[in-house]
Amino acid sequence: MSVLTLEYQRIVGVLAASPAALACGEIASVLGLERVPAKVEGVRSKAARVAERGRPVKEPSGRFTLVPGLRGDGS
Repeated sequence: MSVLTLEYQRIVGVLAASPAALACGEIASVLGLERVPAKVEGVRSKAARVAERGRPVKEPSGRFTLVPGLRGDGS
């Protein structure tokens, strides 16, 4: 399994701490970023890239969540 850069690790960390799937604007807020289109789109593109590696999953609604077993709580 490849190692994620710090930016990607932070996104995965936010998802790991959340009991529910999150929209990109919510992820941006938790990361301390302004909820402006440019910042939210940056989060969206990074989350989508890391989802291609199979870490988080992009739901049909566009929200992201971790794959069961990667959350760290045994789920």
